[in-house]
Amino acid sequence: GYDQIIHDVCLQNLPVVFAIDRAGVVGEDGPTHQGLFDIAYMRHLPNMVVMAPGDPDELGMMLEFALRQRGPVAIRYPKGASVGPRPAVRGPQIESGKAEVIKEGRDLAIFALGSMVDTALGVERILSQRHGLSVRVVNARFVKPLDAGLLEESLTGIKRMVTLEEGVVEGGFGSAVLEFIEKENIRDAVVKRIGLPNRFIEHGKRREIFSKYNLTPEAISDCIVNEVMGPKTWQR
Repeated sequence: GYDQIIHDVCLQNLPVVFAIDRAGVVGEDGPTHQGLFDIAYMRHLPNMVVMAPGDPDELGMMLEFALRQRGPVAIRYPKGASVGPRPAVRGPQIESGKAEVIKEGRDLAIFALGSMVDTALGVERILSQRHGLSVRVVNARFVKPLDAGLLEESLTGIKRMVTLEEGVVEGGFGSAVLEFIEKENIRDAVVKRIGLPNRFIEHGKRREIFSKYNLTPEAISDCIVNEVMGPKTWQR
């Protein structure tokens, strides 16, 4: 199947849309169905565009975008209703390689992919209310191509960044950001990748798995305060 993606689609740059269902944690479907590896094996293929919606409305927008493209597009989305509606004003239509800034901030930038956008908003509320942090929250939308302009602005201006993804961190969205930093020779940026470990995730309810692997807003907030911001260095 992977050879078919490479030989029959990407090599010929054909306008095929890959709708990747069950992306991320699928809970009771068990370790054979956990969709944790697709970002890593899709994003390095030439001509392939890789996207992930932050809510159901955005999934429809991405499908419309994909059908207008002249090359292959992969859209990853989770099982069932695991991506909930986002209580925010709908951003602009999908543009190739353009992320959506949901909330502005000056102390930290969170680039969240797909289903983790809602989690990022929860993290922002905790960091703001408990720690007085000003957090930029970004709906990344694209794994490939990345929003180079917004990334560079965040990495050189805010300097501290967290990437959130519902997938294995090795070779994932956060790795793409680190590769961008190396390619652009961006210095003094602090980046923390948060996602799932490089292992087969066991059977369990989504909330149980997210809790076990520290992907809840509370656990992520604690990680950011202790590992990203540093001891009191962010307080004014």
